[in-house]
Amino acid sequence: MTQNAVGPEDGRAAPKTVKCVVWDLDNTVWDGVLLEDGPVPLRPGVRETIEELDRRGILHSVASRNDREAATEALRGHGLLDYFLVPQIGWGRKSASVRAIAESLNLGLDAFAFVDDDGFEREEVAFELPQVLCVDALEAADLPARAAFNPRFITEDSANRRLMYRADQVRQNVEDEFAGPQEAFLATLDMRLSISHAKEEDLKRGEELTVRTNQLNTTGYTYSYEELDAFRRSPDHELLVARLEDRYGPYGTIGLILLSLDGDVWTIKLLLMSCRVMSRGVGSIVITYLRRRAREANARLQAEYLPNGRNRMMFVTYKFSRFKEIGREGDLVRLEADLDSLQPYPDYVRLDLPEGE
Repeated sequence: MTQNAVGPEDGRAAPKTVKCVVWDLDNTVWDGVLLEDGPVPLRPGVRETIEELDRRGILHSVASRNDREAATEALRGHGLLDYFLVPQIGWGRKSASVRAIAESLNLGLDAFAFVDDDGFEREEVAFELPQVLCVDALEAADLPARAAFNPRFITEDSANRRLMYRADQVRQNVEDEFAGPQEAFLATLDMRLSISHAKEEDLKRGEELTVRTNQLNTTGYTYSYEELDAFRRSPDHELLVARLEDRYGPYGTIGLILLSLDGDVWTIKLLLMSCRVMSRGVGSIVITYLRRRAREANARLQAEYLPNGRNRMMFVTYKFSRFKEIGREGDLVRLEADLDSLQPYPDYVRLDLPEGE
């Protein structure tokens, strides 16, 4: 196991993984300045780089000082427009554009790379957003060979990630226009959440989730395929995966839960959720499921929480689910659930649980 602090199961810090590349356009994606040079050919290797990283599940966006309509038409003409999510094309600072993209995609800034031919622009972004990896446009064709752009596994969710983010944008637009309360909106989505015991074919996505997810990981622990397989086979552990879909399509595998079973004490060693479902209340539903199972088994349900500066929402989720702190081991917080009163599952989600549960 990999984790960010010393604890009962020590490991190493997770490597940086780029989740989104933000591209400048003039003299970066294409040769020349669009508003001055007319038709602009793509720079060598750019198309191949964009397509290959997209296949690996790495997203793309744009931060360009340009005329929005002209740049959009140029990207469409090159057959690249669909690859770029929430493009920021205007006349503002590039750092502000990268920040806006991160907020829109709900990704941490340390998951971004920024590609630009202009050294001043790269320095401006590096100064304002030191978490972002800044790359000279001359090196763009080499990105697929870099370790930060090479996930260990390419899963079905990876290959469909851009399309799932596109569906998220449709959902967000509908939500922005919805005038009623949040629960009423969620009811319109016709969500179906499934929780199941992990199978061998789930392990690649499980590793990917632990490496990619930072904000909604209760401990910051990351696990390799081999470690997850050992937990899956262990009689002293349970490894669960959660999937979500709604009327707009699948979100894919969005959750991973690792339970340690020690007699009548069950411990949530890891609970993580994809940032894409942050506003869907899925974390609380999963915890309610675990609380119900623990009470039925006459077991105490405990949880580990390791603050990492970004995952406080998971601590708040535990608190709302009636967990109380019972001790600390260094930075590691140990919590225990009150199982006396369990809230019902919300009406706006259909649940698909393991057989017999």
